[in-house]
Amino acid sequence: MSKEPPARYPNFVVNKHTFTMNTLLWILQGFLALTFAYSGFMKSSQEREKLVSAGQTGVANLSYPIIRFIGISELLGAVGITVPWLTGILHILTPVSAVCFAAIMVMAMRIHYRRGEYWSVTLNVLLFAASVFVAYARFREI
Repeated sequence: MSKEPPARYPNFVVNKHTFTMNTLLWILQGFLALTFAYSGFMKSSQEREKLVSAGQTGVANLSYPIIRFIGISELLGAVGITVPWLTGILHILTPVSAVCFAAIMVMAMRIHYRRGEYWSVTLNVLLFAASVFVAYARFREI
């Protein structure tokens, strides 16, 4: 493997540790993007009752405009956590999207905790941790 990164891939690395970390970050970014894209699509296109029956019980007491806003935010975040880093354009948007996902998870934890849905809180904590890790690591690379 050449020591010089190809011009087309400015983030190409040959250090094994850095390569492993970058791979882990891409796996987490892909997982977060898919998770939030699915959730965002559902929230921006489905009725509240269908969302609740599909397991997204946190929206039960939210107004439709708030549900739609959260859904659109999640869809935009799914794009923002992957596309900027992939294209090399506006890298800052990737960790900013991860921070926004973490903020959404804090609000979701609060809602689910008040409803006594501790399993959902656990999932929110895991998504929060993944988001914070991606944000921290990608901010360090900028």
